[in-house]
Amino acid sequence: MSNAYFVSDVHLGSNDDPRFFLFLSWLKSVNPSKKLTHLFMVGDIFDLWIANHSTFIRQYEEIIHELKRIVEEGVEVHYFEGNHDLYLEHFWQNKLGVHVHKKGQLFNLSGYKVYIEHGDQMDPNDKWYLALRWFLRTPMMKHFALHAPEKFIEWIGTKAKDKSRYYTSNVKTIDENQAKQVIRSHVEKLSEVVDFDLHISGHVHVREDYSFSKEDRAIRVVNLGSWLDKPGYFNLNDENQMFCDL
Repeated sequence: MSNAYFVSDVHLGSNDDPRFFLFLSWLKSVNPSKKLTHLFMVGDIFDLWIANHSTFIRQYEEIIHELKRIVEEGVEVHYFEGNHDLYLEHFWQNKLGVHVHKKGQLFNLSGYKVYIEHGDQMDPNDKWYLALRWFLRTPMMKHFALHAPEKFIEWIGTKAKDKSRYYTSNVKTIDENQAKQVIRSHVEKLSEVVDFDLHISGHVHVREDYSFSKEDRAIRVVNLGSWLDKPGYFNLNDENQMFCDL
């Protein structure tokens, strides 16, 4: 038996932002009485988190405290790196016991084969971002992210975040229907090489809940959307698969 929550693209910034308090309150509501077995954070939980620098740890101390409690209470917590949160294993995995993933993974949950990924590689036509993603994950940039002065990391991370947001909003602008088509096309192609019943992703800031048939069975496609638009999470258990708004 499993009971799993999925959340992505919360984009936590300052700790006086309403989303910060809402996310913190939601984490506090997660306790053994909920019978939760898994918590999947599917990327971009923070507007910026790089490696294990103390500036991020201090800023999000209350969030970290609740997630540490959730892990200690026996919930299996997974964190997928997004395009705003990088090199997470040095703190989240090694210090807190959270399972960190750099790419998509397949899980068996409630009798379903569930493929989970952040989703920032779904659009093959987004050459600029895919090149940037590759560059940020080179050994040279990893070494830089781990060892450069914190203030410089914070400054350059903020500049990169702002540039990425400008690019997404003003250069690479697609409407909701186009975004959903990108998701659907990606998942349909992926299903040719990976066997799954349910695909869950984030990154694209639209909620999607779509099914298609493959070899006489239905495959469900869920994109979690963004807390910038509609705070919430997806719940998968032995009885239900549903979005839950907050």
